[in-house]
Amino acid sequence: MEYLEIVLMFLKAFAVGGIICLIAQIVINFTELTAGKILVLFMLAGVALTALGLYQPLVEFAGAGASVPISGFGYLLANGAMKGAQKGLFQALTGPLAAASAGVSAAVIFSFIMALIFKSHTKHN
Repeated sequence: MEYLEIVLMFLKAFAVGGIICLIAQIVINFTELTAGKILVLFMLAGVALTALGLYQPLVEFAGAGASVPISGFGYLLANGAMKGAQKGLFQALTGPLAAASAGVSAAVIFSFIMALIFKSHTKHN
């Protein structure tokens, strides 16, 4: 792979990820939505865009710039459900769990390790 191709890949990921973050920041600044509601909104947007066939080309174009944000988690769940649905109803329900199991397991394990290493405390205002 040529250096120029690598730089272009990084630029595309940075641009798309940045645009997703820009949209999130606009939602934070101009609405009264809580952080949890914004996360759910972006995850459901990833599901909806995947169902419409729009998120897959974005992932192919930007790679991690589209798959790492929370909307990429929605894409992952919807993609798993659609692939599972081709095999039957039960796989349509378990497909999202199978697709996301590695990422969720890693998050839980690494969070536990960090909790063992660092001491948590309440935030003082």
